[in-house]
Amino acid sequence: MSQTVDRALSILPLLAEGPANLEQVASRLEVHKSTALRLLRTLHEHGIVYRQPDQRYRLGARLFALAQEAMENLDVREIAHPHLAELNAACGHTVHLAVYEEDEVLYIDKVESRYPVRMYSRIGKPVAITVAAVAKLLLADLPEPERRAVAERLDYPRYTSRSTPDAAAFLAELAKVREQGWATDLGGHEESINCVGAPIRGAEGRVVAAMSVSAPNVVVSADELLALLPRVRRTAEAISAEYVGQPIRPQPAGDRHPHPRHKRAAP
Repeated sequence: MSQTVDRALSILPLLAEGPANLEQVASRLEVHKSTALRLLRTLHEHGIVYRQPDQRYRLGARLFALAQEAMENLDVREIAHPHLAELNAACGHTVHLAVYEEDEVLYIDKVESRYPVRMYSRIGKPVAITVAAVAKLLLADLPEPERRAVAERLDYPRYTSRSTPDAAAFLAELAKVREQGWATDLGGHEESINCVGAPIRGAEGRVVAAMSVSAPNVVVSADELLALLPRVRRTAEAISAEYVGQPIRPQPAGDRHPHPRHKRAAP
């Protein structure tokens, strides 16, 4: 039975490449055409494949409906939380998870720091969108026209001397974040708070959420926090893999993403 299931599932990647006839399916599976036909008929009965008038088979609408339903029911917070808690246990700093909804970036999960100095942030509260690392990650993934439109309609509060001053600077920062795949907020919202973040990706590599580690500089310096970037990125990659249902690749023992020496400068 397991071999039958394996063969049936092997048909799907073939049909994802385009319609195929019975002979092509049998050849790919290395089985007799009668075996391939039985598998195709069963998949057809369940709407997973569809037989076209030219007798070729393609993926069926039911498969896409199931995939869409599964994606809609995925809870990124539920998937991410154990990973966030593990990262928090390892480093001790505040860990956030955020999403972009209706022109706002909102925290949807938070694991508190073990240190006495705590951050004033709450689940469900919007973040400072022009400076927060999670906001940069989420907005950087938008298509260029939408990214530009969002940047141009935002206000740019001067929280600190390191805050993003205007739309041009913000777009330049988003382009940088998009290229490097991670983001920082080094005193852009509060002089004493630094933050590093990484994206959580869903289907087709699109960013569905962003996570970050934040700490006051009385606990760790900006450079010490940036040293956590490889661990943060590995955590985000593990969440992404679980979110899309892919096996998590083993990681090397050392830092996989060494970072260059950073200066505390305005984003």
